[in-house]
Amino acid sequence: MPGLTADLFTDDALQQPPGKKRVGEQSYVLKGYALPWVERLLPALRQVLAQSPFRQMVTPGGFTMSAALSSCGALGWTTDRTGYRYTAIDPNSQQPWPALPETLRQLAVMAALEAGFDDFEPDACLINRYVPGAKMSLHQDKNEQCYTAPVVSVSLGLPAVFLFGGHTRSDKPQKISLLHGDVVVWGGVDRLRFHGVLPIKEGVHPQMGSQRINLTFRMAG
Repeated sequence: MPGLTADLFTDDALQQPPGKKRVGEQSYVLKGYALPWVERLLPALRQVLAQSPFRQMVTPGGFTMSAALSSCGALGWTTDRTGYRYTAIDPNSQQPWPALPETLRQLAVMAALEAGFDDFEPDACLINRYVPGAKMSLHQDKNEQCYTAPVVSVSLGLPAVFLFGGHTRSDKPQKISLLHGDVVVWGGVDRLRFHGVLPIKEGVHPQMGSQRINLTFRMAG
């Protein structure tokens, strides 16, 4: 996995104070929540990405996404000229997506519980890699079969500015700074809010290198 080092817990990474910030009626930023999980999380991620490496996907409109993507779990999200969808098979390998590592599942379940969502059992984890300049346009997560479960999003590596909008694309979004170890959880009345990521700025994270890795857990099936 590009940019990962063996130095999992540096002083810089531990200086961020934990905290819980409400950003919507049923939406929270859990500052530094994932930091205690990093030592177990990164080796599991490396194994997943060895089976299903990052790839640049193409949207139905023919545009290549600036963020590279992989997945793990029973379902993986994919896009090509035929549309956005979840599949049980990695289209690159023609094999099932890697299983969702238990460490990742536990982190997602505990973060959801911290935000007030019980019984969250993700069956999909999207793994996005952002290098400087990569971004994600405002969008809604609408490919899932139902919207009763929350979305749990974990940030690792370079800082990002998360855009958290309303229920229409024209609603002015909040700009939320996310650092290594931050987790965003949104669901309930906020589940279909538009969201995105501004272009990642140049930098080098002491553990992750020149990249931001985003893990997004969902109940897709």
